[in-house]
Amino acid sequence: MPQLCLRGKFIGSVKAILFDKDGTLVDSEKRLIALSQLRVKEAINVYKKISNSASAISKLKQFLYSAYGFSPQGIKANGSMAIASRSDNLISTATVFSILGESWPKSLLLANQVFLAVDNILDSSSKPSHASQLLPGAEKLLQSLKSSGIYLGLISNDTKEGISKFLRINNLEEVFDSFWSAEHYPPKPSPDAAIGLCKTLEAKSSECALIGDADSDLLMARKSNIKIVLGYTAGWTSQPLLYEHDHLIHHWDELNIQ
Repeated sequence: MPQLCLRGKFIGSVKAILFDKDGTLVDSEKRLIALSQLRVKEAINVYKKISNSASAISKLKQFLYSAYGFSPQGIKANGSMAIASRSDNLISTATVFSILGESWPKSLLLANQVFLAVDNILDSSSKPSHASQLLPGAEKLLQSLKSSGIYLGLISNDTKEGISKFLRINNLEEVFDSFWSAEHYPPKPSPDAAIGLCKTLEAKSSECALIGDADSDLLMARKSNIKIVLGYTAGWTSQPLLYEHDHLIHHWDELNIQ
């Protein structure tokens, strides 16, 4: 199997590598900031139809930003917008409505209205998306790994459509051999998600490496017996604090194959 080297030091031989997407391969922070702001704006619009209380609206805004992991400094790398799935964030939004006194069925209805309104805004927008911007050095590394014969898998809490769009926009459809989305069962961070993706790559988890920017990904890798667990730190303005790794990567140029 090809030998994986980090900063010039051999760290192991692998048959396949699993990559997280947002914050690992893709600069997602600008997109997630814009998405958070849109959802909060639409939540306020929806809630104003129920209550004109300035205090309640202020709490709604504050609670939603906290739930999403949004701050003036940017998106928290370990927050729900950075890590969780769309459905998880919808539940977070509904929970905020319920905290403000709405019934759970009504809260779910309001949250779905918010998400649908934002979807419609994004679908009709002519502004360029930040969703497809690969982080520096990522494309070069992926092409190098593919040329070396390593199988590549993408594991993300994005939808199948979102992942397919990402691969298509970046001409990576022939680079990645398989992917695992939020719509696969079980989704990450279940260890069975990593094991399932390894199987689609015709590899044992003990023959694979995983690279991600969140401890939930890295812990998933450990629990699924992934051979090499790598944390990536350069995808966010505020560097994520990672603990469940074998090694840390600070730039894609640090990783290569021999």
